[in-house]
This record gives sequence, structure tokens and C-alpha cells, in this order.
Amino acid sequence: MTGKASVIAHGAATIVNAIALGKGAAFGVDLWTKAEVKLTSEPDVIKAEITSDPKESTLLIEKTVTRVLQHFNLEKAFGAKVKTKSNIPIARGLKSSSAAANAVALATIAALGKSLDDLAVVKIGVEAAFDAKVTVTGAFDDACASYFGGAVITDNLNREIIKQLPVPQDLTVLFHVPPQKAYTIDSNVNRLQTVKPLVEVAFDTALEGKVWEALTLNGLIYSSASNLNTSIAIDALAAGAVAAGLCGKGPAVTAVAPKDRVDSVKAALQRYDGEVLQAQVNREKAKVL
Repeated sequence: MTGKASVIAHGAATIVNAIALGKGAAFGVDLWTKAEVKLTSEPDVIKAEITSDPKESTLLIEKTVTRVLQHFNLEKAFGAKVKTKSNIPIARGLKSSSAAANAVALATIAALGKSLDDLAVVKIGVEAAFDAKVTVTGAFDDACASYFGGAVITDNLNREIIKQLPVPQDLTVLFHVPPQKAYTIDSNVNRLQTVKPLVEVAFDTALEGKVWEALTLNGLIYSSASNLNTSIAIDALAAGAVAAGLCGKGPAVTAVAPKDRVDSVKAALQRYDGEVLQAQVNREKAKVL
């Protein structure tokens, strides 16, 4: 048997980073990762390729496929060839790992001709992220926002969705992406834990439905704790963004702008070294193509 499937999963952006609290929030954006999985008759052999960034480690892909095969007790029956392609920059805080894990997990399940409920698929990807050591918290919030779209507030430690919120679609999401990479596993967690009481305020703000205020507050808190530049976000707000702040552990900054302020916010971000990506809010679930 050589089952094959292709899947698209979308990106996400931080509302509240879960590193300090073990709880977080994120929302979906229409950046994407596509995964193609072909099963082979070579058990234990998983060949992976990230066609959009060939130098990056493929360990997360391999661990995700392995987790799916183990879930169905088929790891002794199949291997796989996997290709992923993405327009999400890697290691900038833009949830490239969550989107990749979701896409690869769902594609492997589909290639096997099996099905699982959505949360079970997400949780396999989260476990694989721990296996591959690309996460500190499991990034369950990012994974859910990537998989389901819209805004999600989650308890990452217990892998539970606390609340799902719609996000207005008439807003544009801009990302300032600096040239340097920063891998989540290298984060100074102890230092970030010191701002826990402040992050709690941001989290409670998100629970009240004020997601943009929460995003801005979270960004300022974590940027300060990580010695990252807060002026990028402040300049975006001054230019008319409804929210702006660090995405994940950075170094990327998210700015959410109404349609009539996109150009001025983009111009503010372009004053800093790096590239500016433009996206829309995503409400679509990950799906088999």
C-alpha cells in the first residue's frame, strides 16, 4: 500500500504567550504550510524535506509522522516520504512549527485512510513538538489557532481550549520579521517567568474578549523581559494599528491594522531592518487538499 495525502494548515499569531503562565492565546492568519505525505513499505524510514527552507531541521516532521504511526500501531508496517512547503518564516515566532506539525499529522492520518477528531490531531502535533524539542510549553494555543482559525484561549498544561472567539475579518495583519532567527527552545524561561503576574493581567484581558489590548500588553511585557526593542510595536500603534506586539518569543512583531491604516502601519514597520509580511485573519480549519 502506498497511501498519499496533501494538507494545508494555516499560520497563527500570539495574543498571550504561554511561557510564563502555562496558559495562552493566539489567532489564525492566512500564511500557510502544505504537507505531502506518501507512505512507503520501509518501516522506521521517514525521509523529510522542507522545500521552502532546505537547511532547516526536519526532526519535527519525522517525530510527527512517527507519533501518528504509533497511534495506530502501524510503525512496523510503514515508513514515509514527506515534503513540506511554507510561506511562514522559520524561527521568528510566527508559529511555523505548529503549522508544520498540524499539516504533517493530518496528512499522515489521511494517507493511512484513517480519521481522528480535530483535537486529537492537534495533540499529536504538540507531542511531536516536545519530542523534537522545538517547544517549551507545547504551544497548544498556537497549534489550536493554526488548526481551527479564529482566536483561541487555552490551558496549555492540560491541553484544553478554554474559549474560542471570532476575529473581525476586516483587519490586516502585518508582521515585521527581522533577519535573525530565535529558536523557542533557547528561550530563557526563568527570566520570562519573572513577569508572570503581568502576563496574568494580559491573559485576563483576553478572556474578557479584549484580544487586541491583550496582544499589545503581552508584547510589551515579553519584549521587556527578553530585552527586545519595544519601539517597533509602539511605532505601529502610533501609525494607527489597533494592536501591536511581539509574536511568540520573537523576534517578529505583529501589528493588526484596519484597512485604512495598513499603508501607514506598514511604512512604520519598514523603517526597521527586516521584511514586512502581510496577511489576513484566518478562520478556516486545516484541511486535506
